[in-house]
Amino acid sequence: MTKAGIVTVAGFPNAGKSTLLNRLVGEKLAITSSKPQSTRHRIVGLRTEGQAQMVILDTPGLLEPKDSLHSAMRNAALAAVRDADVLVHVVDATIRVPESFQLAAQLEQAPRAQLVLALNKADLLTPGQREVLAESHPHGVFISAASGDGIEDLVAAITDRLPVSPYLYPDDDISTQPVRFFCAEFVRETALEQLGDELPHALACEIEEFREGSSPLYIRAVLHVERDSQKRIVIGANGQQIKKLGRSAREKIERFVGQPVYLDLWVKVLPNWRKNRSAVLRLGYGDPNTRA
Repeated sequence: MTKAGIVTVAGFPNAGKSTLLNRLVGEKLAITSSKPQSTRHRIVGLRTEGQAQMVILDTPGLLEPKDSLHSAMRNAALAAVRDADVLVHVVDATIRVPESFQLAAQLEQAPRAQLVLALNKADLLTPGQREVLAESHPHGVFISAASGDGIEDLVAAITDRLPVSPYLYPDDDISTQPVRFFCAEFVRETALEQLGDELPHALACEIEEFREGSSPLYIRAVLHVERDSQKRIVIGANGQQIKKLGRSAREKIERFVGQPVYLDLWVKVLPNWRKNRSAVLRLGYGDPNTRA
């Protein structure tokens, strides 16, 4: 008898949700960054093991919307919470643990999904801190998404709560999203790594052309920024920064697709795109005006 269902990973920014998705799937699907709010989309990963299949949704961090982009991100997170069979509430165990997911997400009512509390970054706790948390949250699962500690216990807790169901996807798939989506994310991740604190939230990546069957695989990608001054930073003196960024991003994409890639990378100004509903929609972040 098989089990299968939607497992939504949710929590505050920088709790380690994307690292956990990658750990559960065994493949780097979600970009990771020390900068908060790096996850903007609902990332889908598939884990099929034994008699259980998890359709894992990594979500943007729960936050108070400040612009159209934030509103779309929160909508994406709350829609994934609504769709979940199992909700994994990931918290940074080194800071105060919220009393409940409902309070953390500022929801009017508790989610219908069965809840698993994942106390992440447990490897950074002292024995005394761990003991206090174990007493106050006896059903929490201590994990380290970075090292893999406690992941087997978390998988067991999730599997116990999955509904009985046939598999929802082929058992050798790792995601439901197209390759070009992940290529855009790898470009954006590289930009987050290489550029200063001024730019991360103003950056978006759009794949304008993706020639399947070409050798090398041709990808034309555009990094959108909001101001001319930001464009100059991304390009750098004599174009050195954009060359460095493109080289690193291409290497990531080649590892992911398993073939040579020609990455044709451009930078364009899309003024104040984060506040513009049409731009947010165009870039694939969803409708900020649609209530989740």
